[in-house]
Amino acid sequence: MTPKVIAIDGHSSTGKSSLSKKVASALGFIHVDTGAMYRAVAWYALDKKLLSSEGELLVDKLVDSLDDINLKFELNPNSGNREIHLNGQNIEGEIRSMEVANLVSTVAKIPEIREHLVKLQRQMANEVGIVMDGRDIGSVVFPDAPVKIFLTASAKVRAQRRYDELKSNGVEITFDEVEENINSRDTIDTQRSASPLVKAEDAVEVNNDHMNQEETLQTVLKIIKEKGI
Repeated sequence: MTPKVIAIDGHSSTGKSSLSKKVASALGFIHVDTGAMYRAVAWYALDKKLLSSEGELLVDKLVDSLDDINLKFELNPNSGNREIHLNGQNIEGEIRSMEVANLVSTVAKIPEIREHLVKLQRQMANEVGIVMDGRDIGSVVFPDAPVKIFLTASAKVRAQRRYDELKSNGVEITFDEVEENINSRDTIDTQRSASPLVKAEDAVEVNNDHMNQEETLQTVLKIIKEKGI
């Protein structure tokens, strides 16, 4: 039996996670932010100092540590959101830093890590009704998902949104730094050998360059309704 999965893939900073949370809430489904899982592994690498003196990720040591990385999404009663926990610690805030953002695409292209996390993601879909967002949900994790959305926007627009978000949270950063991070992540995500970011053949593309969050939500909910979910 194919799980009732709504797969929302797309580039970084398109608003996938925020959209997915709202879609899940509207449908009474469970939301899983797979990007948070890769960010959590990147944060673990930083926290455990699994970097060389030149700042290069020590891939073998990180892969060897996978059995020590226990990831779960737990409901935060205050926010109403399911937030990422690493070995029992809520790190939802920690994984949103630029330091993690600069490392996460490097972590996500490691085949052993992708294989490990994809296995966890498939286990999570045993729950009835799930909205899962990421880079390869419709193409690799759940190729038989009944609804696949590919969310995209121009790099400039995405960089501006991310810059505004970081500034509103008090992060001191320049627009050029954010744009460079966006472009770098796009390159790594689309060119990696393991599960690159691609639009699944049967995915519906939604470009939200000129949409606000509510317009994007209503567009996607209409697509889901048309799919019979």
